[in-house]
Amino acid sequence: MMNKPKIFSVRFLLVVLFLIVSLSLSCNRGRTSNPDALDADTSYAFGMWMANQMSSMGLMDISYDYDAFTRGFRDFNEAQETRITPDRAMELISAAVMRIQAQDEEREWLEGELNREQGEAFMAVNRERSGVITTASGLQYEIISQGAGRRPGPADTVRVHYEGTLIDGTVFDSSYRRGQPVEFPLNGVIAGWTEGLQLMNEGSTFRFVIPSELAYGTRGAGSIPPNSTLIFDVELIAVVD
Repeated sequence: MMNKPKIFSVRFLLVVLFLIVSLSLSCNRGRTSNPDALDADTSYAFGMWMANQMSSMGLMDISYDYDAFTRGFRDFNEAQETRITPDRAMELISAAVMRIQAQDEEREWLEGELNREQGEAFMAVNRERSGVITTASGLQYEIISQGAGRRPGPADTVRVHYEGTLIDGTVFDSSYRRGQPVEFPLNGVIAGWTEGLQLMNEGSTFRFVIPSELAYGTRGAGSIPPNSTLIFDVELIAVVD
């Protein structure tokens, strides 16, 4: 359902970054003084564009020595002697990218551990509530309204309305808000849905509390952080023939 930001390899990042810099600078190389230089706003716009391209590659929230950054930009752009070789420049960039990726992975792991602990605490309290049933897998559900139609099998396609929230109440997805139910095969969704929908009769509405291992796990998905426990209100409209 949700997509996750791409994680690019260091080699890919370096190649694309080199192409961006080369293409954006090549038109002015060798000109130490150019009366036809771009105006201040357009030059500023190029700086914004380069920063945006780097951000789109995963190089976000980097603090630079802007004096050195500008000098390196100018020396290369004007074909002056640079204080480091291109090979050394790539080595430094590669080391920085690897360090940034390692820091991002550590932050993601710490966030995931916190989410896991909070999710387990939430489910421990929730299982004590009247009407909440916990299955052998750890899925929790309660019946909001009980229908009388048929139940789907593990390979059936269903039509549902639903709303999904994090345990803090943040809505991350809702067919109700889009005003359109969705159809999908039960063998093509997260394990908590595959199991939970088979407990429902057509016309029922259930609330599921799904532990992260039955949802999107350590990677998360889209706006869903890693190791998130998820809450879904699901209305089973029909089993689709």
